[in-house]
Amino acid sequence: MVLTVTATEAALKLIEKLKNIHGPLMFHQSGGCCDGSSPMCYPRDEFLTGESDVLLGEIADTPFYMHKDQYEYWKHTQLIIDVVDGRGGMFSLEGPEGKRFLTRSRVFTEEERKKLTL
Repeated sequence: MVLTVTATEAALKLIEKLKNIHGPLMFHQSGGCCDGSSPMCYPRDEFLTGESDVLLGEIADTPFYMHKDQYEYWKHTQLIIDVVDGRGGMFSLEGPEGKRFLTRSRVFTEEERKKLTL
């Protein structure tokens, strides 16, 4: 199975910390505007997804969504969610921790691309 989204160990630790504080979470890859293009972390029940959002997978039992139009640009890559020091999106839960989630990526190999299910 080829994962379309994964996370670094540092990101997984921060996700677990945030889950202990806020309960179940979800991610939505921001498409720009106010918070740039960054993975935004929300309490699971506070962000509504719709038919225009694609579920890419889960990291640490946390669903990760992206708008379908944006997915068209990223579908050839695996998203790797990382965390770095600094302030990110003002609506994302990690801000008060002095951290921000960051999306890194790598291009799928031809073999991996053939196995993708999205």
